Amino acid sequence: MNFESIKGSVAVLISGGVDSAVVVHLLCEAGLKPDLHYIKIGMDGEDSSCTAEEDIELSQATARKYGLKLEVTDLQKEYWEQVVGYAIERIKKGLTPNPDVMCNRLIKFGAFEEKVGCHYDYIATGHYATNVVRNGKMWLGTAKDPVKDQTDFLAQLSYEQLSHTLFPIGHLMKDEVRQIALDAKLPSARRKDSQGICFLGKINYNDFIRRFMGEQEGKIIDIETGKVVGKHKGFWFHTIGQRKGLGLSGGPWFVVKKNIKKNIIFVANGWDTQLQYGHDFRLADFHFITEPLPVQKGEEPVPIQFKVRHVDHFMPGLISLDDEGYHIHSDAPIQGIAPGQFGCIYDADATVCYGSGEIGIFKAN
Repeated sequence: MNFESIKGSVAVLISGGVDSAVVVHLLCEAGLKPDLHYIKIGMDGEDSSCTAEEDIELSQATARKYGLKLEVTDLQKEYWEQVVGYAIERIKKGLTPNPDVMCNRLIKFGAFEEKVGCHYDYIATGHYATNVVRNGKMWLGTAKDPVKDQTDFLAQLSYEQLSHTLFPIGHLMKDEVRQIALDAKLPSARRKDSQGICFLGKINYNDFIRRFMGEQEGKIIDIETGKVVGKHKGFWFHTIGQRKGLGLSGGPWFVVKKNIKKNIIFVANGWDTQLQYGHDFRLADFHFITEPLPVQKGEEPVPIQFKVRHVDHFMPGLISLDDEGYHIHSDAPIQGIAPGQFGCIYDADATVCYGSGEIGIFKAN
């Protein structure tokens, strides 16, 4: 990216991690003077600060190093009303939500934009994605590093949100980003990457769900034999494709189905069990970022690449459109198709992202 060509004011969403710090470094090296903004969305309480104190300290140190302003924007209320509310509502229905996707759409590029970002020409982030211009339009491009690619987390952004967002590190491999940070002696250069859902901090995901849903004992049934092989504390603690945390011996066991009304978890045994795989799924309420997919109802399927969760690779497939909506088929088996998660669709070369939709169960017509 040619940072020197950027004209106008820039806000950097800084997290205290190495990626956003390198964004600051690259912009400053190009002669820009961005304002830094830390978004506070963590949970209140001594055991659940999401390391916010350390995040802010490192962000402040980066700001001082380059003589920049840092502001902390508190969006906790908006996060809990919009993102956590969405997650709990999906979990109650037995679906698998993706809070990180909705956090980007509703908070980092939504509530922040309304309160602060609207005063800037550009917002720069440390996401691993790229800005691709085709025929005068901005597209969400994939990152150079396929392992770190985060376009699936950004695939619910609107075109307006994308059109003034910058992804300065998307053209770099992760080890290159780390080396830049070390060479520049950035405060967060040696900080480990964060894992999991950021707002939970030190709180275990199941503990978080337990606060809202409680516990209700149910059966774990081997779907092939019909035998009860264990017990669980609520279907809401489990997702399709899950292997760990079932407490069953003689594994591996995979969650392959849930009966929400009866609070039953169905599992299949063995690494080679085909019951953990599928070849088809549907996407509901597909959100297009820049342009619709080049597929028409009743016409031949179109080659694409896709993801059904945040993984380090893209899968080839075909997408078609019928009366029930978009249908994705893959000749290769897809592990753990979880309704409620987002299916993210790319062009055939996995160069740009069209957008994403919520995964539904495929039923052949």
